[in-house]
Formats: sequence, C-alpha cells, structure tokens
Amino acid sequence: MNRYPLWKYLIIAISILLGLFYTLPNFYGESPAVQVSPLRTAAKADTALLQRVEEALKKANLVPSGMFLEEGGVKVRFSDTDAQIKARDTLQSVLGNGYMVALNLLPNSPQWLTSLGALPMYLGLDLRGGVHFMLQVDMHGALSKALDRYSADIRSSLREQKIPYIGLDKDSTRVIVKFRDPESRAKAEAEIKKTYADLSLREQNVGDEFHLAATLKPEAQKLMQDSAVQQNITTLRNRVNELGVAEPIIQQAGADRVVVQLPGVQDTAKAKDILGRTATLEVRMVDDERDLAAALRGQVPFGTELYYERGGGPLLVKKQVVLTGDRINDAQAGFDNNNQPAVHLNLDNNGARIFRQLTQENVGKRMAILLIEKNQAEVVTAPVIREEIGGGRVQISGRMTTEEARDVALLLRAGALAAPMDIIEERTVGPSLGADNISRGFDSTLFGFAAIAVFMSAYYLMFGFISVIALGVNLLLLVGLLSILQATLTLPGMAAIALTLGMAIDANVLINERIREELRNGVSPQAAITSGYERAFGTILDSNITTLIAGIALFAFGSGPVKGFAVVLCLGILTSMFSAVMVSRGMVNLVYGNRRKLERVSIGQVWKPASDRR
Repeated sequence: MNRYPLWKYLIIAISILLGLFYTLPNFYGESPAVQVSPLRTAAKADTALLQRVEEALKKANLVPSGMFLEEGGVKVRFSDTDAQIKARDTLQSVLGNGYMVALNLLPNSPQWLTSLGALPMYLGLDLRGGVHFMLQVDMHGALSKALDRYSADIRSSLREQKIPYIGLDKDSTRVIVKFRDPESRAKAEAEIKKTYADLSLREQNVGDEFHLAATLKPEAQKLMQDSAVQQNITTLRNRVNELGVAEPIIQQAGADRVVVQLPGVQDTAKAKDILGRTATLEVRMVDDERDLAAALRGQVPFGTELYYERGGGPLLVKKQVVLTGDRINDAQAGFDNNNQPAVHLNLDNNGARIFRQLTQENVGKRMAILLIEKNQAEVVTAPVIREEIGGGRVQISGRMTTEEARDVALLLRAGALAAPMDIIEERTVGPSLGADNISRGFDSTLFGFAAIAVFMSAYYLMFGFISVIALGVNLLLLVGLLSILQATLTLPGMAAIALTLGMAIDANVLINERIREELRNGVSPQAAITSGYERAFGTILDSNITTLIAGIALFAFGSGPVKGFAVVLCLGILTSMFSAVMVSRGMVNLVYGNRRKLERVSIGQVWKPASDRR
C-alpha cells in the first residue's frame, strides 16, 4: 500500500546527489585576485602575457596562490588583500597603459568541480561588496552633437543643390541658416523638409537678412533621448565585460539615468575608467608627398601626424578628418574576398555621400582608417583607393585576427553614437560588510531551520523528523538550483530562502495533521498515511499555485532586488512541492511501508473525539 516503485526512489536519489554536487562550490568561498586584460584590440591575452605577469611577480617577491589564462585576460589569485594590492601596483607599472590591471574576487572552487560545470552562485553587491554608480546621460550634449551633424549635413546639401546662403549659426537648441533673399530661403526650406524629416523649420527676418531656424521636433528629441540611453547601456555592458564581473546590474533608472552595480570589483578608479571608455573611427588621407624620414627624426610636417600602421611601417596622416564614426549605422565582423577577417560598415546617407565623394576625388591615393580608443589613435589599415565606392558599405581589412575584427566591430557599433554621461552618485560596499551580511543571513536561516526542526521533532516525533529531513533536502535543492542557473543572490534573496523554509514546512504540517485526523477516525495506520498524503496534496497544490502567481507577478513587474526575491521564491515553491510531498513520502514508505501489521505510527498524540473516549 505504501510502497514506491524503484524509479521514484532513483529520481529522489539522483535529485539529492545533483543538489549536493552543485551546492558544494558555494562552501569554498572567494579569494582576492588581480585581473590583467589588454586595453587595445591589437594586444593579445596569450601565454606571452602570462609569462610577463609571472616574471613581474617573481621579481617583486610576490607568490600567488594560483595563476591561469582565460579568454580575454590573465587572472592571478592571492591569499590576502595586501599581496593583491601590491601585485596590482607592480603589474600596472611593468605592463604600462596598454593593459588594464583590476582588483577582483575569484571563487576558490576546485578545478575538477569547475571543469564539470559546478559553479558557485553569483553574489549581489550587498553580499559580495563592490561598487555602485548612478550615471546621467547628458541630453544637452547629445542634442548639441546632433545639431553639429545637422549643421554639416545642411551645408553639404545646400552646396550640392547650389542654393546660395550667407552663413550658418548654431546655438544650444537650433540651427540658423541665413540668406540674402526670400527665394533662396524658400528653396532651402523645401530641400531641408524633403531631406531631414526630423527638423521643424521656422522663418525669421532679421534686418535685411532672411533666416531659417531649424529645430529638432519633440518626437525626434524623445526618440534621440531613448536611443542615447539604450546605446549607452549597450556601451556600458561591453565595457563591463572587460572587468570580468559576474552578473553585473546595468539598467535604466528614469528617463535619462542608468544604474551600474559591479559586485566583487574593489578598484573604484579602474571601474570608472572602464565605464568611460568608448571607441570611434576616423577616415583621413595619407600624405605620401611629405618627407617621412624627417618625421621619423622628430620633424613632423605641419598639418600631419606620424602613425604606425597595424603590423606595418610608419606613415604620415593628414590631421583633417574626412569622416567619423558618427556616420556608422552598423558594424559587423566578417571576411573579405580573400577570406581574411574584416569589419563591414554601413554608413548613413550623408556618410555614404561623403565617402563616395572622397573616393571619387582621390583615386590612386592612400586612405587611412584610424580607430580611436582611450584618446589613443591607431591606423587599422591604409588601403589605396582603386575606384569610387558608393552605396554606404565600407570594408576594413588587413592584418587582424577574427577576434580583433569582432572587437573592432563591437567597439564601433557600441561606441559610435553614445551620448556623454556623468557619474552623479557613487557608493562602495566593502568586502567585509558583504561578508557580515552573508554571516547574518546564514545565521538567520540556520536558527530558523533549527527552531523548526526542534518544534517538528517534538510535536510530530518520527513524522516530524522526516519532515525536517525533507526540509533540509528542500534547502539543498534550492541552493543547487540557484547555482545551476547561475542566479544572483542578494539580501532579499536570502530573505526569500528563509521564507521558503516556513512555507515548505507548512506543507508537511498539513500532511501530518491530515494523517492524525484519519487516525482519529479509526482508519488503520497504513490507510491513514495513504489518505493523508493524497487528501492534503490538493490543498498544498492550491496554496503553492497562488503563491507562485504572486511570485511571477513580482518578477514581471518588479526590478532589481524585487526580481531577485521573486526568483528565489518561485524556485523555492517548486523545490518545496517536490521535497514536502515526494521526498517525505518516500522516507515514510521506507520506514513504515514494509510492515504488514502496523498498529501505530510515531506522529505524536492523536486525540480522539470525546464520544469515542467514553
């Protein structure tokens, strides 16, 4: 009557073993570490960099507890924070500005666990420590940048259409084009309306001049603001990846603000430096007529700059910028006709027009494509213009790997249109405070579990003890599931774990009381166990479904810590259903299921009705 088939016991055993396996990495803790990553796309994180780091630490008499090479950088683990900080300073001075050396925390899980995919849960800012930034997008700067582009575009359009004008001014909110006669103004107004749908035009007469004021339409400004914020969020995500932060929080807060939380990052200055990074592209002409030898001796001709082509020799590049990355609509990594890595660019309408004119007028000359990152310019390639290039599709290729092509495309795509941002709020949560929060959260869960265990064992005896074991399995499965999903645990998440314990034991209370009720009605112990589990299941299911609906609503409409609470709550409901019903029933079946003549069960005092006691 009360027996499980073998396959059910196997499900329970496998679930417990998997929960234990994936929970195990969370007990090893974290250690201070230093992460070294190349700042420039030309630099590589390879075994040569690993050897440089190892030699620099050996000269400084710093002994790391672990060192390994990962995609994107070298990570070095230390036993204490003093050695970590000394290593950071040493490596930064040895490697120079071409590499980022950041403080971080790394899990101490054994390699065999990590190789099998068993990783610890990510900890939020309040548990792990780290930095919190509130950034505000400079919408005035974004508007000014947009008006600069429109000013240049309007000049070019009027020149192409041969519409005479006497001047063009720009203030903080509008572009003013000046004309000598109303006929020219009318022609310009028709051309601007046709070409630039986002501009609102208004005629003004100032003295003997005829002005045309162009302002961005309100809907265009709103679209520009939303686009700028989203573009900056994309840029920040790409920059944060270089810090190796596990589960950073980067989200919009209000119309023009972005919240950035970086758990585990201890170096605030380095984090601010990384968040401020962007990249853009410039197209300039190569000056092959000047004396390159004199430039190499330090006598750079006026109007030019000396650069080194990536993987090639020196060359003189004119200072005049013909085209910038602001004209890039999209950038994707790919391959050229020779199956070599390349970056394919799509230019906007005005960028395509400028590039077509540039290539048309300079056939046979060299064109330099520069990548500017952290105020440092690098000539990616300097091809010879063979023919006019139209259509707005441009290809950058030459001496780059597939990874470098992907990085360049990523930087150009994410950094080209980003609006200026200012840090208006900055907070740092120390590792010691995070450790204290973990300790308090762990103690609260432990004491709550202990109090429940004492009460259940005293009140329901053997069935109470079985309920406590099932509750422990529930906690094990919940932590293991959070680790498998690599969820981020915060203080609200720990509160959800404590809440889940109380909700999970409630299911066992319902089952035990139902069994008691059946025993009071004179049902045999075996039948009472069967009836108790079957009849209590409907009530347990209903109560958990209603709570699950509330948890899903919290996840759907909440943000930040509220979402974290909802995730743990929903997962806890699922594990509690499994442990309170299936695991506890399996244990009860093992204890009582094989007894043919079961006269009584250890479930505490079963009070019979007064009529029966007479």
